[in-house]
Amino acid sequence: MTLFTGQQVPICIAVGSMEAKLSFSQDSPPISIIAAAKVAGVNLSIDPSLAAGSAPVLCFTSGDSLRGVNPILHYIAHAASFSSLCGQDATDSGHVVEWLEYAPTFLSGSDFEFACSFVDKYLTSRTFLVGHGLTIADITLWSNLAGIGQRWESLRKSKKYQNLVRWFNSIDAGYKDTLNEVVVSYVGKRGIGKSPAPNLKEKVNDSKDPSAPEVDLPGAKFGEVCVRFAPEPSGYLHIGHAKAALLNKYFAERYQGRLIVRFDDTNPSKESNEFVENLLKDIETLGIKYDAVTYTSDYFPKLMEMAENLIKQGKAYVDDTPKEQMRSERMDGVESKCRNNTVEENLSLWKEMINGSERGMQCCVRGKLDMQNPNKSLCDPVYYRCNTDPHHRIGSKYKVYPTYDFACPFVDALEGVTHALRSSEYHDRNAQYYRILQDMGMRRVEIYEFSRLNMVYTLLSKRKLLWFVQNKKVEDWTDPRFPTVQGIVRRGLKVEALIQFILQQGASKNLNLMEWDKLWTINKKIIDPVCARHTAVLKDQRVIFTLTNGPEKSFVRILPRHKKFDGAGKKATTFSNRIWLDYADASAVSKGEEVTLMDWGNAIIKEIKMESGVITELVGELHLEGSVKTTKLKITWLPDIDDLVPLTLVEFDYLISKKKLEEDENFLDNLNPCTRKDTPALGDANMRNLQRGEVIQLERKGYYRCDAPFIRSSKPVVLFAIPDGRQQASLN
Repeated sequence: MTLFTGQQVPICIAVGSMEAKLSFSQDSPPISIIAAAKVAGVNLSIDPSLAAGSAPVLCFTSGDSLRGVNPILHYIAHAASFSSLCGQDATDSGHVVEWLEYAPTFLSGSDFEFACSFVDKYLTSRTFLVGHGLTIADITLWSNLAGIGQRWESLRKSKKYQNLVRWFNSIDAGYKDTLNEVVVSYVGKRGIGKSPAPNLKEKVNDSKDPSAPEVDLPGAKFGEVCVRFAPEPSGYLHIGHAKAALLNKYFAERYQGRLIVRFDDTNPSKESNEFVENLLKDIETLGIKYDAVTYTSDYFPKLMEMAENLIKQGKAYVDDTPKEQMRSERMDGVESKCRNNTVEENLSLWKEMINGSERGMQCCVRGKLDMQNPNKSLCDPVYYRCNTDPHHRIGSKYKVYPTYDFACPFVDALEGVTHALRSSEYHDRNAQYYRILQDMGMRRVEIYEFSRLNMVYTLLSKRKLLWFVQNKKVEDWTDPRFPTVQGIVRRGLKVEALIQFILQQGASKNLNLMEWDKLWTINKKIIDPVCARHTAVLKDQRVIFTLTNGPEKSFVRILPRHKKFDGAGKKATTFSNRIWLDYADASAVSKGEEVTLMDWGNAIIKEIKMESGVITELVGELHLEGSVKTTKLKITWLPDIDDLVPLTLVEFDYLISKKKLEEDENFLDNLNPCTRKDTPALGDANMRNLQRGEVIQLERKGYYRCDAPFIRSSKPVVLFAIPDGRQQASLN
């Protein structure tokens, strides 16, 4: 039988009783494959040991293997104890292939309902997806639906998709024992298509009682929850924002509710379309599916109307107290001289503010709350202030803009948000949030707090990050030294690692200062099993090694780029009688010592040539029959050929030199003087094929991400060093 892998490379495998082992990641069991094998009577041994994110692999005792869900499903269909799983004829088989390609649509949160509706209509007058009998297509779609868990079970109990439910129940009844065994064994461990929520579930649910609810959203009702992620478009998304975004995503999915992405664009002096576009890009990078994108600026007319109503009700007033004096009075509980102005006086000054007049520019609108309250957020906060800078969306239409404190509760209530997730640093403002909603006469929105994610040696203030950009201390917001999503991804972090790291923190309210090493350790576990291996030597610190019995004429061997992962592909390695070694390796050997040249064999050092105490050349001979187990040094090398690729190896350090800055400390006093180091190197000829963004390991040097691929020999390939979780040395 001839099958095809995802790369359309034919693989010939004999169908029959051949033993096979199914390997997959424990976090994402391929339920459709396991269920299909059970129904088809195909015996598989199970090995859930692959790295997170790896595609399932079916290995045979013959040495052959299949990679990917669909190729393995094709094999099972052909190896089944009954022949109809592929369909009755070639046409049926073609339709089966189409359904297998469509099946993953059910695993997309945003497309799930659309897929249900489509298949429901298709099944109006059909019992099976293809032909008149059960096929691998039915089993695959059934498995994907069953694996989704609670979301599908809720729809199954409703009358929304009657044909789809009828079909699902029919298959369930026909193969109940077989399929239920799979569901019980694997769906409890992972609902297909969901976020990696189990870690978060464990963190959120502190109860030891297994029957306790998964989350603690006060007053939450299944199917009615609405949350919002509301970044200000004044910078790029950073790791702290990512935590907030992913927690909102989790709760929306947990309760089958809605997630709104709202841009809090109330300060035109700081905001731009560039930031809006990149925030949306970063949200997509994190795999967050949202129901709507809105802008606070959409509600400016209603916000102004509300401010004016509060003035008329005596719940707000216009104040012209100078900014510093106002701050001092608020701290001291001193009422403003304007607090008892008449409604008419306040409305007159409010109109001056709206017009942006000289008099209006001296004023702001304040809420009349409680100047004696020990919680200073309730001491008549500012609701509106003047700003004549043009807005990135609506130009110069307005001269007044609401503050976050005023706009946020109003828009939350108006948009139907049920739970506002806020980091615990805003805890003192919770009372203000509720009081403002009360004064507005709007419904209550529950606040759910979580701890802010703080990282060592890291600034997360957008104002401070902007300073680095404006003062050319970094390239831009995507600089690998920045904690922005784009920055750390450019450094070489996989998004899966970031998501896993953040969800491990959960929705805890305990303040934590996290080490970057933990994040990079997770990342290493993801990249190491799959990234290609290459070789490099430092251009200015290398020594020639002459092999007297080496090949007179250079020859090439095709070797795997990763010895344990075929998906990494192949590389061409040149073997010659003159090879380059790193100077550090050359200085570590002694005359007469036997060493191992990696991917070649052993060699014996016969002579070490030196000038003025500096090694200039090693001379030796190959001893390929020698055992690599007996040598102390395993050395990387490159052939002395013209095809070597010029490289720039880039290392980075933290932007600040102190692990944690106290509130009264100025970050400018703690800048790290050296945060980037470029080292010229030479790489093997295969590295001219590296793509931008590709992650590799340079043997014995570490992991790197290609930031600038090969264009021409005069322009080096730029490789960014990826931390591996071990303590890094300072560049100073």
